[in-house]
Amino acid sequence: MADLFDTEPRREATPGTAPDAAPGTEPHRPLADRLRPQTLGEVIGQEQVLGPDAPLGVMLASGSLSSLVFWGPPGVGKTTIARLLAQETDLHFVQISAIFSGVPELRKVFDQAKIRRGNGRGTLLFVDEIHRFNKAQQDGFLPHMEDGTILLVGATTENPSFELNAALLSRAQVLMLTRLSDDDLERLILRAEGELDRALPLTDRARASLRDMADGDGRALLNLVEQIAAWDVAKPLDPDQLSARLMRRAAQYDKSGDAHYNLISALHKSVRGSDPDAAMYWLARMLTGGEDPRYLARRILRMAWEDIGLADPQAFTICTQAWETYERLGSPEGELALGQAVAYLALAPKSNAGYVAYKAAMVAAKKTGSAPPPMHILNAPTDLMQSQGFGAGYQYDHDAEDGFSGQNYFPDGMDRPGFYQPVERGFERELRKRVDYFEKLRARRHDGEG
Repeated sequence: MADLFDTEPRREATPGTAPDAAPGTEPHRPLADRLRPQTLGEVIGQEQVLGPDAPLGVMLASGSLSSLVFWGPPGVGKTTIARLLAQETDLHFVQISAIFSGVPELRKVFDQAKIRRGNGRGTLLFVDEIHRFNKAQQDGFLPHMEDGTILLVGATTENPSFELNAALLSRAQVLMLTRLSDDDLERLILRAEGELDRALPLTDRARASLRDMADGDGRALLNLVEQIAAWDVAKPLDPDQLSARLMRRAAQYDKSGDAHYNLISALHKSVRGSDPDAAMYWLARMLTGGEDPRYLARRILRMAWEDIGLADPQAFTICTQAWETYERLGSPEGELALGQAVAYLALAPKSNAGYVAYKAAMVAAKKTGSAPPPMHILNAPTDLMQSQGFGAGYQYDHDAEDGFSGQNYFPDGMDRPGFYQPVERGFERELRKRVDYFEKLRARRHDGEG
């Protein structure tokens, strides 16, 4: 029995549109489509998933392909690889987009796949932007994946850990596709020039600028190449002439997506790693991507408390003043204050002793439950409380020798912890001396009591 759903009906021309091309003529095909690889061996880049010892290479060699989720930026080959996987494994390829598909469309796809399976052929269902399906829609794939009706290949630019159901992830292997390298982009340009049968009218430096404009996106690069190839120029263009004719591709940045969290992580770790140049760079990347400077001001202040701490108390003042400066000046002038605060933090002495002490204190507080303070440090504002022993035995530290009584301030029966351990950097060197000084005094007072 023939597969009724393999036949595509002829498209009729609608009013206001041109009819299909006449027989014997071929309509214009974009360069990106003309250069679409015909085999997996023609794919440029992504060796980490396509190589002989990489996940897809091993699956294909063993003849056992599982459901997959491709996670990566736009223009790196997710759709092409999925199509070629279907070709390599003789599966019928069906492509849908989560943006334009709902439950009725999915039901039709599953019904068609069941008929196809009954005819002895499997279906590779490629779902673009799969993260846009809600939980119920994602759950709808599960029974059809489990019984073999479909082999699912999803594509997403968002982190699957946050956007896809655990049940779906447990049935599919996540493969990360990366932005194309500079060498990959050059290979793609050479392939395009071969297809066009002419070299691009660019100097070497302009050629490098073109690769930069693509920002790791192969599809974007080919679209730019196609524009350049149509120009009639007398001599090769230099970078300035190229940038005057072409707009640089907008940087990939989503204030609520992976790029947001990846870049703030890079900024924070650059500060922690005492690299002011890298810290400035990631701050600039976020600002040019459209990040809210107030969010950055909050995070920069947090960095001061988490990674500099009391090793440089001035850091908190610098960050607070930078935030206040931004509030007074706004963008772009106020962003300069944030940049200088970042540079100061990167070069400040580092200590997380206060941060570690706080977390340890929180753990101890949860563990000791509702243990009360010792009686001698409780107030006794009434005669009844005094008669019950509230405040009895309290020693006023200002009256003690050295202004230090050495009394216990933890709950009775709780071993004394050592939460705060200053480091030998910056101002905490002085604080380390003070901690050691009071520890010795405390021990001396206790020995005297003994």
